[in-house]
Amino acid sequence: MDKLRFQSFGSGSSGNCYFIGNASNGLLIDAGIGVRSIRKCLRNIGLDFENIWGVFVTHDHADHIKAVGSIGEKHLVPIYSTRKVHEGIHRSYCVTEKLYSSKKYIEKEETVQVGEFKVTAFPVSHDATDNVGYTIEYRDQRFTFATDLGFVGAEASAHLETADYMVLEANYDLQMLQQGSYPIHLKNRIIAKTGHLSNDQAGAFLAQKYNERIKYIFLCHLSRENNLPELAYTTIQNYLEEKQVIVGQDVQLVTLDRLNPSELYVF
Repeated sequence: MDKLRFQSFGSGSSGNCYFIGNASNGLLIDAGIGVRSIRKCLRNIGLDFENIWGVFVTHDHADHIKAVGSIGEKHLVPIYSTRKVHEGIHRSYCVTEKLYSSKKYIEKEETVQVGEFKVTAFPVSHDATDNVGYTIEYRDQRFTFATDLGFVGAEASAHLETADYMVLEANYDLQMLQQGSYPIHLKNRIIAKTGHLSNDQAGAFLAQKYNERIKYIFLCHLSRENNLPELAYTTIQNYLEEKQVIVGQDVQLVTLDRLNPSELYVF
């Protein structure tokens, strides 16, 4: 059996891109780092753009869409998202190569089959033109991505609770943010229900909703200025262990690096 594989190519405000697939094909979730960096990451795991069945875009902020034009139009990879997200991509200053033939529309809570993968978009709360997370089903495994969300709404919760593996935002530590140098309007934007998820919010959600199906939790989109990987890790670990969920035994917890690829996980 060809096992499910996952690798983060970059996770944070400098650019986001994740690979999920198997040994011969796969998908990208977002493409917010340079196209050459993405190609290098793919080649390091024995793949290239011809092995990518599609890019699924969560929203139209620059750190998630920087490379979609080139990947879609030059490398002929379908770019999937909602109609509103595509409208935002088309307007975006950072996408100089506009999408035409590679543009594919999806609807929230409708499942599309792409190669061996079933992909379902679901709504999340953020301040872009439109915003979704994704659940990818591969054989009997479910992998859910929920990044850039101000709180975990009912739809996102339903998807995360039934996942075997998840990528969940842990963007900031509230005390670091409040004491940091960001202007007040930016602090308010981050804390808002259409902003980002804090370590405490992620930890409280995971402690409340943990079940034995969940095997891996990958913490994504950690802020450079308002978080630390070890702080995100220990905060979520403490929330889980208060509920007698032992990290490293009951569930694996990983913080994803902002700038560097993660290891390749084979499930």
